[in-house]
Amino acid sequence: MRFKRLWLADFRNYVHLDLEFPPGTSLFVGSNGEGKTNLLEAVFYLATMTSFRVGSSEALVRSADGTAEAIVRGEVVTGQREILLEAAVRSGGRSQFQMNRQRVRRRDLLGVVPISVFMPDDLVLLKGGPGDRRRFLDDALSQIDPRLDVVRSELESVLRQRNALLRQIGGRLNGDAASTLDVWDQKFAEAGDALTAARRELVTRLQPRALQAYWDIAAREVHLGLDYASSWAPEGGLGEALARARREDLRRAATTVGPHRDDLVVWIEGRPARTHASQGEQRSLALSLRLAVHREVAAAAGQTPLLLLDDVFSELDPDRSRGVLHALQSEQTLLTTAGALPPEIDYNARFRVAGGRIVREV
Repeated sequence: MRFKRLWLADFRNYVHLDLEFPPGTSLFVGSNGEGKTNLLEAVFYLATMTSFRVGSSEALVRSADGTAEAIVRGEVVTGQREILLEAAVRSGGRSQFQMNRQRVRRRDLLGVVPISVFMPDDLVLLKGGPGDRRRFLDDALSQIDPRLDVVRSELESVLRQRNALLRQIGGRLNGDAASTLDVWDQKFAEAGDALTAARRELVTRLQPRALQAYWDIAAREVHLGLDYASSWAPEGGLGEALARARREDLRRAATTVGPHRDDLVVWIEGRPARTHASQGEQRSLALSLRLAVHREVAAAAGQTPLLLLDDVFSELDPDRSRGVLHALQSEQTLLTTAGALPPEIDYNARFRVAGGRIVREV
């Protein structure tokens, strides 16, 4: 699989872009703020219908008078098949996506272009809140099995409806409200049990991969553990947990148990990495988690994902940079940098990025 060509119009700081990617590794060089990360974001957006930086599409549309829409178009070659992906990104509206000129939903597109992104902000996987780690797990599950993305969307929808009902009844549960709440509880429990089971299984599979990845990157053996921390006891399932928590939910007008309150706990040498790992260890652990998912997605897809590396070497010492280079394998890599790179990096093409313009250097 190869991402062959990218067209942009009014995306971030790109007024217009028509860029062809060669096979292998493409290196994009430029100062901060010139558009390197925006380029990777556009590729990622076509593959997943989401940004790895923001939750709203409004930030993706170029800031200019009268500009309300950005166009992102990409050509992908997989085997003997060529696929045209297109996105019309609306500022303040619902974006539209097409594959080979046919309208598609996110569930139809996920998995068509397996993709992995590594960036300095990955430290939030260790230092950020539980929501960052839940999103990490759910994004991985969406690539491995797109049906689980439907389950996640259903869970989020039911959660909004349940919380709205709890706020509406204001702690006073009459017969009609109780019946409606029972319906939302059943729907929430079904989707929540399914998503939680998938997350737990993924964490179990990621454990040995993350351990091996850390050894590859840091060149030393440590005891590394991953645990899925649930907000309720697994015995009896989420339905029973919701029943036990109903009084508290009514009091707080919010859903206090469920997958939306769970967390991924990372341990190093038996201690929580979030509070006990050094900055260098946390950076290596974050890379290890991303690399573990990269390898898990590759195993599920039967091909290595397109690899996006956004200035990941700037915070690594030479030894760990070499470890990352050795560990990361992909048929195609898009790599950005604002500074010096490890001398071992081999690339097929070098591009200069400046002011939303990209020029291939000889």
